[in-house]
This record gives sequence, structure tokens and C-alpha cells, in this order.
Amino acid sequence: MAAAGVVSGKIIYEQEGVYIHSSCGKANDQDSLISGILRVLEKDAEVIVDWRPLDDALDSSSILYAGKDSSSVVEWTQAPKERTHRGSELQSSYEAEWDMVNTVSFKKKPHTNGDAPSHRNGKSKWSFLFSLTDLKSIKQSKEGMGWSYLVFCLKDDVVLPALHFHQGDSKLLIESLEKYVVLCESPQDNRILLVNCQNKSLSQSFENLLDEPAYGLIQKIKKDPYTATMVGFSKVTNYIFDSLRGSDPSTHQRPPSEMADFLSDAIPGLKINQQEELGFEVITRIDLGERPVVHRREPVSLEEWTKSVDSEGRLLNVESMKQKIFRGGLSHSLRKQAWKFLLGYFPWDSTKEERAQLQKQKTDEYFRMKLQWKSISEEQEKRNSRLRDYRSLIEKDVNRTDRTNKFYEGQDNPGLILLHDILMTYCMYDFDLGYIQGMSDLLSPLLYVMENEVDAFWCFASYMDQMHQNFEEQMQGMKTQLVQLSTLLRLLDSGFCSYLESQDSGYLYFCFRWLLIRFKREFSFLDILRLWEVMWTELPCKNFHLLLCCAILESEKQQIMEKHYGFNEILKHINELSMKIDVEDILCKAEAISLQMTQCKELPQAVCEILGLQNSEVTTPDSDTGEDDNVGTTCPTSAFPSNTFPVLAASEAKDDSSAQTLASPNACRLTPA
Repeated sequence: MAAAGVVSGKIIYEQEGVYIHSSCGKANDQDSLISGILRVLEKDAEVIVDWRPLDDALDSSSILYAGKDSSSVVEWTQAPKERTHRGSELQSSYEAEWDMVNTVSFKKKPHTNGDAPSHRNGKSKWSFLFSLTDLKSIKQSKEGMGWSYLVFCLKDDVVLPALHFHQGDSKLLIESLEKYVVLCESPQDNRILLVNCQNKSLSQSFENLLDEPAYGLIQKIKKDPYTATMVGFSKVTNYIFDSLRGSDPSTHQRPPSEMADFLSDAIPGLKINQQEELGFEVITRIDLGERPVVHRREPVSLEEWTKSVDSEGRLLNVESMKQKIFRGGLSHSLRKQAWKFLLGYFPWDSTKEERAQLQKQKTDEYFRMKLQWKSISEEQEKRNSRLRDYRSLIEKDVNRTDRTNKFYEGQDNPGLILLHDILMTYCMYDFDLGYIQGMSDLLSPLLYVMENEVDAFWCFASYMDQMHQNFEEQMQGMKTQLVQLSTLLRLLDSGFCSYLESQDSGYLYFCFRWLLIRFKREFSFLDILRLWEVMWTELPCKNFHLLLCCAILESEKQQIMEKHYGFNEILKHINELSMKIDVEDILCKAEAISLQMTQCKELPQAVCEILGLQNSEVTTPDSDTGEDDNVGTTCPTSAFPSNTFPVLAASEAKDDSSAQTLASPNACRLTPA
């Protein structure tokens, strides 16, 4: 049990002998040294920086508390009656709800008649603590100028007193803080470190997404909801929901659109459609009909692949091979070869000789780019802040990417060196994008399969061509996918969508991580190999990953609704699905959903575009044709020949019939956009 007024939690950093040089109360303004202890603590999803005098036990009435919506500069002295009441109230709430503190600072009490402060030792007034979410910048002392010191400036321009490190360097503190925030030098003054500067804040957001929530989830959702969607949710607790809704019970009943509007303001271009919007009344009235039950086949074997290649090494029937891969994946012995085709590194119609020439050319190109960063001297790199930043982020990520996999485990593992070198070389290949946290997750399985630096690089570059928009600063790709997912889910189950909206979850931002790195953190390493190769076929459409999202959410619908999960519980539940999802089951469900949707005769045009349906003449209930609502569509050509697609009708499945029937040739089918 922590002492009264002392922050409990995991200590990230602790340093004694950190002084404030104060001239307060000195007639000649000579500095008096106030020795203190500086801590960085993590509790739940919050990180707090806390400094207090060493010899001051500090009761709770001496600590500054700022309400969520109040000014961050709070005068800590109160009238005697107020002090007694507030002190006991805050002491009880401080341990449980200290994460609600927005910013805590100090303010000197104005002295009257020359009296000194009335506190026990005159030092309590210098105590302060603040959340990292409110840190704006850190000013450092000049090198070689005596004791090193740091000055914290908060986002509302409150400047805290300088902290002088008499018993050690301040660099350890900076390194500790960099685990939670991105710091970079100010262009105007290299002594000033800015927090989350420019597009580095995006990189930090990805880091928060891929790890446990680091700090300040409450404030992040309030101040920057879009960035907050990228953090993990394993530690979500009720205080998030309460904080968003506010303490006033009258604010608890809110229209379902409020959170969507809240996000829409923070994410320009992201329009989350609510149930009451007219456009979605069309979708809610559509009957999708029976859902077929599909079955997957065995993975394509090396022998099966070899039989489909002619004497020059050219694949004979590309579309047929893609369909086989879509339905069953690949045997592991074939992946090294087939992935190069799936990712576009090798053209599907190339001969063995042409591929050998291409590899030689690409090998030369790769090592030219690698030499570019390898040949940069330390002096040059000192003048290239972007390259330093890229290298720092890459080194941090590489050391924690798939380390439980034997290919990457242990120290001085050659796999880690290759990961590092490929990612650094990619920065030369696409310097504008550079490196963003999360990219190492996309590269790791590729290197594992290829076992070759050059081949892994070019496969990664091809994969990044598909994923590029996910990592751009404007993140237009992520916005588009969230809107498309919302559209598909509403068509699939408008009631479930309405329930999610009623719990402020209709904007589906708990799916953000799924989309961002293509489920890499949701499935086991081997399952991801299967899932990715299926998606790379681009069958039945390029947006098959959105149907996978629908399949997962639909599988969890019953538990979410029957147990009346609220905002927090939904986030927590979705997060805890990681490593618990059956990949083959979800692939079957997603495939069945695609068939069900495309067999519908009233498919909305927006859905047709998402699913890549071509030449569709869709009649929807609000069409101005003046004809009956049930007029059908002109079905597009299917990507699946009807004689190769095994489907068990849902109605037959209910009768326990084991016979398979083929999909009707008159059913609407998918074709790649």
C-alpha cells in the first residue's frame, strides 16, 4: 500500500538527487537547493512524471489536482474548511482515479505582509506531477555547463521549474520517456526536444497500436480520437467510458451519432453512417437470402504446382492456380516460390530464364540501395535527422519483432540483422515514407519464408505497394477501409450495427489494428502465412480482408449482444480475441458471406464497388425506375467457374444432407476489380 499522496504503480525510472534551485524566500535571491526524487511511473494506461522533495512526506492536500476540464495551473492553497474537505476527498480518489488528472503544476502562493508560506518546510509547494499526454517539450542544458538540467513545458505553456541532476546524467530519463513518446530536436533550438513532432507522432501512434497502451488513453481519445484508435485495448477499464461520458449523469443518455460525429471532426474524410441516415435505410431492408456453406480444400502441393508448369517454367493456367490457392493455401515447401508470383515480384507469365534475369537485376539494384545507407559516415548521419530517426525506430522494432519465433529468437540472430538491413534499405527505396512502426510486422513473415535478403526485400516492397496508404500520414487508406467495412457490416446485419452504435462503437475503430497490419497480431505466425497467401490471390475481390473482418465480428455478435457488452467490454473482448481465432473457420465464413452478398438481387451500388462487381445493373428499393422493388440485376462474370466451386446450400445443411451442390450459374458472382 502506497503512503498517502504517493503514486502507486510500476516504476519506470527513479532518481534521487534531482534538485530545484529556488530563490524563493531569500532576501538576496540566492539559490536554495531543494533536493528531491524524480519518478516516472506507469499505472494502467497512464504514465506520470512525479517530482517531490526527498524529506517531504507530502499529504494529499499538498498535491495539485486538476480536473479533466479545468485549467492545468491550479493554486494548491485553499481556505481551511475547503482544505480539510478536499484533502480527504482527494486522498481516497487519488489511488483509484489518479489517471483522471489532466495536468498538474505548481503556483506560488502570494505572500501577504511578507509572511513566508505556512507549510511545514516550505518545500511542498514545489511538488508537481503531470501526465505525459500533456508534455509539449523538454529543454536541455548546454553540454559542459555544470550539472545537467531539464525544463518541462506543458501543452498549455506552463513551464515547470528546472530539475538539476546532481547525481547523474539526465539522459537516462530521456531514454525512459522515449519508450512512451517520440522526441525530436526543435529546428529552432537543438536543446529543445519536441514531443510527437510532425509525422513522428504517426510513428508513435503505430507503436502504441502494436504494444500495450502506453499512456493517457483517456486524454488521447478526448484530444485525438483517431490516434487513440491505434492503441491496444487489453487494459481498458471503466474509467475510459466514464471519462468520455463525463461525470454528469444527464450526459449519459446521448444520441448514437455523437461518437461518430466526434470522430468525424477529428478525422476529416471519415464519414461514419448512422442508422437514421436515409442512405442506409435502403440497406437495412435488403434480404440477402440463404447463406451457402463452403468447404476448403487441401493446400496446393509442390507436386501439383510442378504439374501446372510448362517446359519453360511458365504457369499454364494462372486463374485456376489462384483459385486453388484461395481455397486451400499453399504447402510450406511451395511458399518460397509461389509468394513471389502472388506479391508481383515475378510476373505470372514469365519463364524460368526471365525470372533468373530479373533476380540478377533486382539483386544489383538492392545492393546499390543498401550501399547508400551503409556508406553514410557517423558525421554525415549527425546532419541527417530523418535517417537517424528511421534507424532508431527500426532498431527498436527489430529487437521486439516475433522474438518467440525460432527464426528470430536469441541474441545476435542473423534473422534480426537481415530484418534491420532490409528495413533500412527500404528507407532508401521510399525515403518519403521511410519507416513507420508496424512495417517490421509485415516484413517478418516474408523473410521467414524467403530465407533470402534480396527476395524478401522485393516481396516486401511489393507488399508495401498494396499497404502504402495505410502508413501515409493522411492515412486515407485506413479511412476508406473503415467506411467500407461499416457499409458491408450494415448490409450483413443492420441490427448488430445498431447495437454497436448504441454503445458508441459503430465506427468500428476496434478493427483498426486488423486492417492496418492485415491481422498480423490476431493470428498465430503460421496462420498468418495461410491468411496472407489467400488474400494475395485477390479473390473473390481485392477487399476480401473486409469480409474477413465481417466474419470475425459476426462470430462474436452473439456474445457481445447477449451479455450486453458496453463500450469498454467490446474493446476488451475484441482485443482478447488475439491468437484465439480459427483461421480456416474464418476463411470459410468470409467466403460464404461473399457468395451470399453477390447472390443478392438488390445489392446496393456502394457494396458492388467494394466487392469489385463489374457491369452490375443494380436495382435498389429507392430506385427511380418506377418498377417493382424486386427487379434483379445483370450478374457480372464470376471469378469462380461454377463447375469448380463446391457449395452446400444452407437449407440442405439444416436437413443434415451431406451431398454437395454446385452454386447456381445464375447467381451473381465476384470478379476482381
